[in-house]
Amino acid sequence: MNGLEGLLIKARSFAKRGDAPAARALYHEVLDRYPRNARAIAALKVLDEPGDTPAQLAFDRMVAAFNAGRMDEAAACGQALSKQHPHAHGVHNLLGAALLELGNHAEAETAFRRAVAADPQGYAGYNNLAIALRRQGRMDEAEAVYREVISRAPGYADAPYNLANLLEQTGRLDEAAQWLEAAVTSDPGHVEAHYNLGNIRARQGYRDEAIACFAVAATLKSGHTDAHNNMGAQLLAAQRADDAIAAFDRALVADPSNGQALVNRGKALVLKGERLAAITAFRAALALDPQNKSALLQALFEEAHICDWHARHEYALTEGPDAAVVQPFASLPFIDDPAHQLRRSQTCAAKMFPDIPTSLPAPAPSPDGRIRIGYFSADFHDHATMHLMAGFFRSHDRARFEVRLYSYGPQRENDAARVAVRQQADAFVEIGPMRDEDVVALARADALDIAVDLKGYTLGTRTRLFGHRLAPVQVSWMGYPGTLGHPAMDYFIADHVTVPKGAEAFFSEKIVRLAHCYQANDDTRKIVADTQGRTGWGLPEKGFVFASFNQSYKISPAEWDIWMGLLHDTEGSVLWLLDTGPHARRNLCHEAQIRGIASSRLIFAAPLPHAEHLGRLKHADLFLDTFAVNAHTTASDALWAGLPVLTLAGRQFAARVAASLVRAVGLPELAVESEADYTTMARALARDADRLGSLRARLAENLRSCPLFDTAGYTRKVEAAFTRMHRRRQDGLAPEDFDVQ
Repeated sequence: MNGLEGLLIKARSFAKRGDAPAARALYHEVLDRYPRNARAIAALKVLDEPGDTPAQLAFDRMVAAFNAGRMDEAAACGQALSKQHPHAHGVHNLLGAALLELGNHAEAETAFRRAVAADPQGYAGYNNLAIALRRQGRMDEAEAVYREVISRAPGYADAPYNLANLLEQTGRLDEAAQWLEAAVTSDPGHVEAHYNLGNIRARQGYRDEAIACFAVAATLKSGHTDAHNNMGAQLLAAQRADDAIAAFDRALVADPSNGQALVNRGKALVLKGERLAAITAFRAALALDPQNKSALLQALFEEAHICDWHARHEYALTEGPDAAVVQPFASLPFIDDPAHQLRRSQTCAAKMFPDIPTSLPAPAPSPDGRIRIGYFSADFHDHATMHLMAGFFRSHDRARFEVRLYSYGPQRENDAARVAVRQQADAFVEIGPMRDEDVVALARADALDIAVDLKGYTLGTRTRLFGHRLAPVQVSWMGYPGTLGHPAMDYFIADHVTVPKGAEAFFSEKIVRLAHCYQANDDTRKIVADTQGRTGWGLPEKGFVFASFNQSYKISPAEWDIWMGLLHDTEGSVLWLLDTGPHARRNLCHEAQIRGIASSRLIFAAPLPHAEHLGRLKHADLFLDTFAVNAHTTASDALWAGLPVLTLAGRQFAARVAASLVRAVGLPELAVESEADYTTMARALARDADRLGSLRARLAENLRSCPLFDTAGYTRKVEAAFTRMHRRRQDGLAPEDFDVQ
């Protein structure tokens, strides 16, 4: 029995038999793990100073002062006693502990060295000496002390445990894990060794091993709230939401004030789609700590998804580095400010990305002369990104480019989009189960010339991989509508509308501006002809149909006010919205009613397979765009289906995408510059059937000739951009801004 109680029982047994050295060694072992254990301190006092002597009374005062946090008094008592009793191990050890608390690390070192000299078998003194050395930055000396203890007492678990902590602190994770394994072999009941090993395995990317370590720690100590919480975090990362929630619940039973467990529980509930419960968890964490900006931002983002705007003004309180754990995507719908979004990305990247490697990969030229490009994404399946990019991959010139796809998304083998894109690549590699380090090694072994991130700060991302440098040239494209804020990304592909002149200041990447539009599109996107008619979708046979099929989190009170005004001014009109769930429906109906609009004029459309959704869009008259985050794929869907999109060109990239799309489809007048112009244009089109009909006719005529849906021409532009990036690297030139015509 090597737990606390077992050690104390053994020590008392030795003391009763008169074997003071053995008892003393065991009490010191207790103090190694629990430096303030009153029973061990008191027992050592009796062993060192038997009888009710002045020395014992002085030591009593020292212990009482130390336990009460009066370190100055404890140190003064200890210094006096150490002169009177130079061989009293316990006095020197406790004096050193008090001096450590006071920040007198050099004096603490001296005290611990005296403790070691007084009792070479008192391993607590060695451990404390190593702590004093570490606090002085003398890591090599501290490591030597730990190794000396290990050589003196191979079965003493705390020595390899402490050595492992030092090695972890200096980044030597593999060695640290080995010593923690040695610690738990020596003492299977060493809770903190199991727990720390779990943390290291998590950092190394060994998720299953980490979960197992946390489970052992939590079994040994059911009240170990951090073990339960960290186990839950790993289960959540493995998409095991129910198991994760159970772990977070155990963490909260152990410590109801564990705010991080509440936040993590909220994240797991989001994964399950239980937004109301998630909001409750985030708000509970915020109640525990009103300064928890992470909890606040996540609560606001989930409230935005259900169109609960009561606390939207609180977004102004979310600035600060502690919000960096929330990816900046959550900030996009609240404020249209590219400078703000740059700060958000930089703060997040500083926390998320690893240290920048000292050198770049330097792959040799490919034997066949092709440029080797790796595309990294979780979305190589029936997903909005693939709806846009399927044509690009189909048109990619494989004679000039070696195309490798690295997928860390769901492995849906029967997914048609996934099957198709696999056929358009030289290699399709599943990297989902792989550790970051192994993915980096694979990418470098594949000798990539260019690595392309198609995710950025979006759901399921592993964009931090790019911080390790997968290739000498790294590009952000199509995934995240803004800067990643990290120097590991060399280029960002945009256009002259999404990133107008001067706006490159809000990007850490160099800007590549494509002619016309940055967004890929597939000119073979299938549209299934609708057979239900307007009434089949609950729409009026003759009334004007405004539509907005954006996700609900993009809707803010600003555009909602305008939309309700349009319904008020346009008799018989309705607003056709994407149905994102009962909570959003209820809140939007309420927001309509308080603006004087009957909820019956809001028509909610359930999600459909993509081609069928495109077919029903013909029943809408005008698509009304959202502001801070425009329709992106949704806007190009509408245009491809022949539905005009009215948008407000904002300031940040996410607020200018639809403006780029309508210009590239030949309808520039639908990108207005102010809310007043937006309202005026929408009202005019609703009242002038001929004008709207003319717009729709122009759109229909432009579809087959406009740049937006010229998939082959667009692909050649992107390939030209990649070629220029590659040549600059070969010539030893740094990345630069450039245009592609």
